[in-house]
This record gives sequence, C-alpha cells and structure tokens, in this order.
Amino acid sequence: MDIRERIESSLDTIRPALRVDGGDVEFVGFDNEAGVVRLRLLGVCSSCPISSSTVKNGIERRLKTMVPEVHRVQAV
Repeated sequence: MDIRERIESSLDTIRPALRVDGGDVEFVGFDNEAGVVRLRLLGVCSSCPISSSTVKNGIERRLKTMVPEVHRVQAV
C-alpha cells in the first residue's frame, strides 16, 4: 500500500465521527520531504470554531500514529 492509500485508510477511520456532526475531510496532498498532509475540511467542519483543534488533536494525532511518515497536518 502506498502512502496515499495509507493516509486515505487512516482518514476513513476518522470520517464517521466527523460525519455524525455533518462534516467530512478531503485528502488534498502529501509533501514527502516535509511529511505534511494537506486536508480540506468539508461541511460544518469548514466553518467550525474548533476545527483547528480537530485537525491538530484528532486528525493529526491519528495520522501520525498510523502513518509514521506524517509529521504534520495542514488544513487548506
């Protein structure tokens, strides 16, 4: 499985919790050199006041655990 597939698979474990609240996340890209995943928050997540916390404390933590090449997650 390549890195994109592993990132998508990891995001699939997070999506149900986001969808319960009317949101979602879209994988935009991965910078191999920097280890940065770029994501787009969708639905209510895109305008949620705690979305930065969701990205850092939820999504980034999960991705870093499941995909060791990931060092940071950035919402775009």
